Amino acid sequence: MRSTTSRTPVTATLTAVAAALVLTACGSSGPDAARSADGKGGEVVLRVPDPGNSGFLAKGKKDGSLDRALAAVHAKVAWTGSAGPFAPAAQALNADQLDVAQGSITSAVTALAQKPGFKLFAQIAPDEAGEGILVKNGSPIKEVKDLVGKKVAVSQGGTSEYLLLKALEKNRIPVDQVQRVYLRADQTSGVFNSGQVDAWATWGTFSIPAIANTGAHFLVDGKAVGSDNYAVWAARSAFAEQHPEVLKAFYGYLHENGAKEKADPAAYLNVFTDAGPTAVTPAEQQVAVDFGRKRAVDSPITDADVARFAVVAGFYADQGVTKSKVDVKPYLIDIDALGGAVK
Repeated sequence: MRSTTSRTPVTATLTAVAAALVLTACGSSGPDAARSADGKGGEVVLRVPDPGNSGFLAKGKKDGSLDRALAAVHAKVAWTGSAGPFAPAAQALNADQLDVAQGSITSAVTALAQKPGFKLFAQIAPDEAGEGILVKNGSPIKEVKDLVGKKVAVSQGGTSEYLLLKALEKNRIPVDQVQRVYLRADQTSGVFNSGQVDAWATWGTFSIPAIANTGAHFLVDGKAVGSDNYAVWAARSAFAEQHPEVLKAFYGYLHENGAKEKADPAAYLNVFTDAGPTAVTPAEQQVAVDFGRKRAVDSPITDADVARFAVVAGFYADQGVTKSKVDVKPYLIDIDALGGAVK
C-alpha cells in the first residue's frame, strides 16, 4: 500500500512515511460513536487514522482545515490510531472502531473475501514509481529471472505479494521457483539490510527510506510489472449509509488537497517536526518529492477502474491468494451520486 493518504501505497507514499503497522482502537466505538459528546447527535464525528508527520491530511490536522471542511456538514474529525497497512484498518472498520481508511485494492480484495463491513468510495491510480521489488546496489540480481532460487520478503495478501507475483507472471517464472518470506512490512527493513532475504517487494512508505538511506534500488517498479494496484479509500458501511453528506465532504477535501500535494510535494513533508523518528530526512525528501510529483489524485471510482479492480481480483484467485474471485462491485460507492457538493 500504498500506505496513508499519499498512497501507498495506496500507495500512499508521502502521507505515511512513518506509518505504524497496527491500527489501535483509540477512538470511541459502538453505535453512538458518530454522535457528538452531548449525545444529541447534532455533530457527526468522522474517525480517521492519524496521518503522522507528512501529507495533506497531516497538514489538515495541524491547520484545522479538515475540521473546517467538515463543519459545513455539521461534522468534525477524530484522529484514531495510526495510518498503516489496510488489513488492520479493515478489521477496525468491521469492528466499528474507525469510519474511513486508505489501503491498496490488493489488500481490499483480500479483506473483501472475508466478512467486510466497509465499501470503497475513492481511488488513486496505481503508484508506478514508488512501489516495486527492491534489491541492494551491487546485488547480482539484475533481472527478474535472477530471483529464481532466491528469497523475497513480502507482506501476505497485499501490495507486496501482488508485486512479486505480477513480476513472476510477466517473466513466465513459476511461483514455486522463488521463495516468498512473509514478514510484517514494518519489520522487514532490518531483515533486508542484513541480507537474510535477497529482495523486498514493497511500496513508498518503505521504499523511500530504503532507496535513500540503505543503497537499494528497484529491480522493477510498478510500471514495469504492469501493476493495477490502486490505492483506495474505504468507509464503514453503516457510516456511509447514515452520513453520506459527511463522506462526500471528506472526499471533496481529499480530492482538492491531494491535487495541491501533487503540485508541491515538498510543502507536505515534516508537517509537525523535522527531527526524530517520524521525520523525513533530507535524503528521503529528494526521493519522496520525486515520487510525489508522479502520484495520482484521489478521484471517484469509474467503470474503467472497476474493470481493473476485477483484473486484480481474478489474478488473486488464479494465484491462490483468495479461494475464489471476489466480486468488488457490491462494495463500491458512487461518490458523485451522494448528496452534497464536491469541490
